[in-house]
Amino acid sequence: MEENMEEGQTQKGCFECCIKCLGGIPYASLIATILLYAGVALFCGCGHEALSGTVTILHNYFEVARSAGDTLDVFTMIDIFKYIIYGVAAAFFVYGILLMVEGFFTTGAIKDLYGDFKITTCGRCVSGWFIMLTYIFMLAWLGVTAFTSLPVFMYFNIWTICQNTTVVEDVNLCLDLRQFGIVTIGEEKKVCTGSENFFKMCESNELDLTFHLFIVALAGAGAAVIAMIHYLMVLSANWAYVKDACRMQKYEDIKSKEEQELHDIHSTRSKERLNAYT
Repeated sequence: MEENMEEGQTQKGCFECCIKCLGGIPYASLIATILLYAGVALFCGCGHEALSGTVTILHNYFEVARSAGDTLDVFTMIDIFKYIIYGVAAAFFVYGILLMVEGFFTTGAIKDLYGDFKITTCGRCVSGWFIMLTYIFMLAWLGVTAFTSLPVFMYFNIWTICQNTTVVEDVNLCLDLRQFGIVTIGEEKKVCTGSENFFKMCESNELDLTFHLFIVALAGAGAAVIAMIHYLMVLSANWAYVKDACRMQKYEDIKSKEEQELHDIHSTRSKERLNAYT
């Protein structure tokens, strides 16, 4: 009988501990972190492969060669973008972890005002710093989203021309890289609808795959923007809660101090009356 009671108490204690742990999880920050990681993964992974596909298309069908020496050409720019993608993936992986940690500590500080977590001025400054930094990153991701839409537009034009040439006959259309700013004005790198390279490019998997990879990368950048907005709402709400909790904590401290002072006054008066009576 006693063993059954002990097992029941143990199960009840484990259940209460699990409920307490689940209650301390910052679910809003967790959702924003998952969305951020998904968006950054799509943008970085698909963007990297789309840039590699762009290099293949320029080499095979437009016959664009890499410039000799340290000249800043389109291939050098693509290599720079790849390194930027590596940095973005690493930086936002760390930033997502920092925001999750901040969410855990803020949630603990709100729910455990007089427990292990103490709300300090440093904690409020850290929350305010994260709000400012997240706002800057949101603007940066808006710029990245706008920039990623440019290759999507370019590949959409190429893909549309490929689709239309199979429907409309006797149409002479050309894709000139000079109009996209990929090559200089002096270089003439274009592919026309009647050429063999044009039909090979339209029938190849590189064009279709690269086009859809850029679309997914654009969707990933948009998801990162939504995650930053979500983080801003979470951080702003946490900062407001912490600020109110700080005021409540100061009020409780002042109230406790006044009660202690009143208690001391009553104790002193009681002692004085007792001494006067004796």
